[in-house]
Amino acid sequence: MAPKVLISDKLSPAAVQIFKDRGIEVDFQPDLGKDKDKLAEIIGQYDGLAIRSATKVTEKILENATNLKVIGRAGIGTDNVDKEAASKKGVIVMNTPFGNMITTAEHAIAMMFAVARQIPEASASTQAGKWEKSKFMGSELTGKTLGVIGAGNIGGIVCDRARGLKMKVIAYDPFLGEEKADKMGVEKIEDLDELLKRADFITLHVPLTDQTRNILGKENLAKTKKGVRIINCARGGLVDEEALAELLKSGHVAGAGFDVFSKEPATENPLFGLPNVVCTPHLGAATTEAQENVALQVAEQMSDYLLTGAVQNALNMPSVTAEEAKVMGPWIKLAGHLGAFIGQMTDEPIKAINILYDGVAAEMNLDALNCATVAGIMKSVNPEVNMVSAPVIAKERGIKISTTNQDKTGTFDGYIKLTIATETRERSIAGTVFSDGKPRFIQIKGINIDAEIGSHMIYTTNEDVPGIIGTLGKTLGESGVNIANFTLGRKQAGGEAIALLYVDAELPDAVAAKLKDTGLFRQVRPLAFDVA
Repeated sequence: MAPKVLISDKLSPAAVQIFKDRGIEVDFQPDLGKDKDKLAEIIGQYDGLAIRSATKVTEKILENATNLKVIGRAGIGTDNVDKEAASKKGVIVMNTPFGNMITTAEHAIAMMFAVARQIPEASASTQAGKWEKSKFMGSELTGKTLGVIGAGNIGGIVCDRARGLKMKVIAYDPFLGEEKADKMGVEKIEDLDELLKRADFITLHVPLTDQTRNILGKENLAKTKKGVRIINCARGGLVDEEALAELLKSGHVAGAGFDVFSKEPATENPLFGLPNVVCTPHLGAATTEAQENVALQVAEQMSDYLLTGAVQNALNMPSVTAEEAKVMGPWIKLAGHLGAFIGQMTDEPIKAINILYDGVAAEMNLDALNCATVAGIMKSVNPEVNMVSAPVIAKERGIKISTTNQDKTGTFDGYIKLTIATETRERSIAGTVFSDGKPRFIQIKGINIDAEIGSHMIYTTNEDVPGIIGTLGKTLGESGVNIANFTLGRKQAGGEAIALLYVDAELPDAVAAKLKDTGLFRQVRPLAFDVA
């Protein structure tokens, strides 16, 4: 059955066509996002939801989203999506951070020109029949120092454009390395105070987080160079607008250009009405090219995920490219099987999880493998858990998750070993993927085995004594349980031994009880695995 996607905001017809061309059923209702009750009523029918900013994906809507797997936001900001609720529900939230980078960067540059030359006010004055040439004395950008706070994707483009304008560019960004700064032709500033002191223009290009909120608050604004001009085309809330208004009135700040505000839609604001301020209504991404780009990008990303499992630009799950998905598919299955084994075998709360990656496995996308492993463990308690929600649930339960990587150490090109710790014990299992793409269990409790994984399995532990194989075969045969594959292992002769049987049907409780009653087995545990 083809996946079904709802588009609840205005999106390019070309995006609708992409979904159709990929074989995905599309329901295009561009005004539905404004009707939250109607959206909540019908959202359960869809596998994907494509939105812009009008649709608010609340916890209530997600409660009704029984089939939803992915939300795609055509644009960068996802403030209109309850990402925590989506993660708990197991819904991937994607955005399109690259579709409007150039457009937003160009808007910041345009705002710099508009503020430096007082273009909006001069235009209004001229069209009003005045000719106030001497009133609008501007400032050149050439030779001025531009302070860029946040030199990531958009900030990096602004740096490039500003250098083309012959500005001296200094950048404050904890994630900007010296080598990258040199390549960009900018001076990396370690201390924000230095940037504030030196910059003639300051432009912000960081997300709104607890660390960046009011990064230009009253105290930092007071540290700026007299005559500075401040541009914000990133996020409202990065600048204390009231404090900035006071410095604009006093003349300490010569001008400001704002495209974003702490409260939007901004019908009133301390910056409004000041003669040296240029304001636009969140137009950073508002070009024909950008809107087309983000619409096409979100349609491609959602289609890739729904059809191939590839994850791009997700905010609550590691990205997995289409190429990675092909190579990693069997390994992700293996990780899930290892987790499922541990989850079904462990009856007490898990305190810690360690995942060891060896050889080729250590070279893969470990974040995705981690998510698959943890999901496998959690599914034994809640079958609705998936790779998105599992890490959230593990964190809520206080489970410590760690990983270990190592070069090839043994017979196999690579393997994954999962070890968990409870209050009273540790339990481990390892597996690999053979050349035929089939996952196999290769070690349990430190005992080497070679076990094919099936939908229905039986795990037993016993002392290594004669008669175990005969008892298992006879008891299961008499009960009509057919054995597809039988694997044995032991630490040493006469010591602890295990058996892992792949059977054609679920083990009836009565048959498990009959095996236990023989007195030969310490454990008899039926297991189930999703091998589809």
